[in-house]
Amino acid sequence: METTELADKIARGDRRALARAITLVESARPDHRAQAAEVLAALDTTRQALRIGLSGTPGVGKSTFIESFGLMLTGQGKRVAVLAVDPSSARSGGSILGDKTRMEQLSRDPNAFIRPSPSQSQLGGVARRTREAIALCEGAGFDVVLIETVGVGQSETAVAEMSDLFLLLLAPAGGDELQGVKRGIMETCDMILVNKADGELRPQAIRTCSDYAGALRLLRRRSQDPEGFPKALTVSAFETGGIEAAWAEMRALAQWRRDTGVWDERRAGQALFWFREEVRAGLLAALEDDPAIAALLEDLQTRVARGELLPALAADQLVQRFWGKG
Repeated sequence: METTELADKIARGDRRALARAITLVESARPDHRAQAAEVLAALDTTRQALRIGLSGTPGVGKSTFIESFGLMLTGQGKRVAVLAVDPSSARSGGSILGDKTRMEQLSRDPNAFIRPSPSQSQLGGVARRTREAIALCEGAGFDVVLIETVGVGQSETAVAEMSDLFLLLLAPAGGDELQGVKRGIMETCDMILVNKADGELRPQAIRTCSDYAGALRLLRRRSQDPEGFPKALTVSAFETGGIEAAWAEMRALAQWRRDTGVWDERRAGQALFWFREEVRAGLLAALEDDPAIAALLEDLQTRVARGELLPALAADQLVQRFWGKG
């Protein structure tokens, strides 16, 4: 299929064409990467979906929340894309990619599109090409793009560099709840949602939410937030309680950012961030593709591992050799 034909089908909302384009985006083959670039260039880049990043500890119910949240949105007539990043094995490189089985109802909804992708050991819990997949979903006319990320950690905050809103999903727990999440991710998130606020866990969820609300008030207020944000709320993905209220808060925050110019400023900053990331990745690829430089790289790595050479000095030698060769 020609790239222009593929781009036209994506613009018309063809989910099969969208899936094929994301496969091209994720491929490491140079010809596939070239085709993906052509498809992205042919799409309308003026469409803007609401990009929502979602992170949370394992077992917190991210998939259940996304399904309940997504079904609520499609029930309102919105088109929803879910980019679920599954962890890759450091040993085999494989991923389970089981998110569609965990979102059975949403996966059958004609207004929803779910795409599981391997993280490929990328820091930040997102696949390297997730941002391009988001652009494809926007070109396909989706109103909301949800990015479900791998786990919770300091590097997880990278997802904030590709989303308009960043949600942290947590479960009621005993003990040191506030010690369970690193400060960096709390400073990055726009909303904390305490899930499983139902049944016997509801009182604990309310207490946990209150604890986090107090912790958020101690953080320095960001210029990109209106009064009262970031905030903590309770939700129940199982009973769908609190989800509509959370959605109302998300819309209010997104609208405030549009009205004040923060939206455009954030998107511009994110584009620059990923430009620099691609430059770094491209330079590293250029180093590895040159046979002479690759041989030097292997030799320096061996010497660093043996303790014969400091990492900083080895890196400086490699860079100097590369630029001197150029």
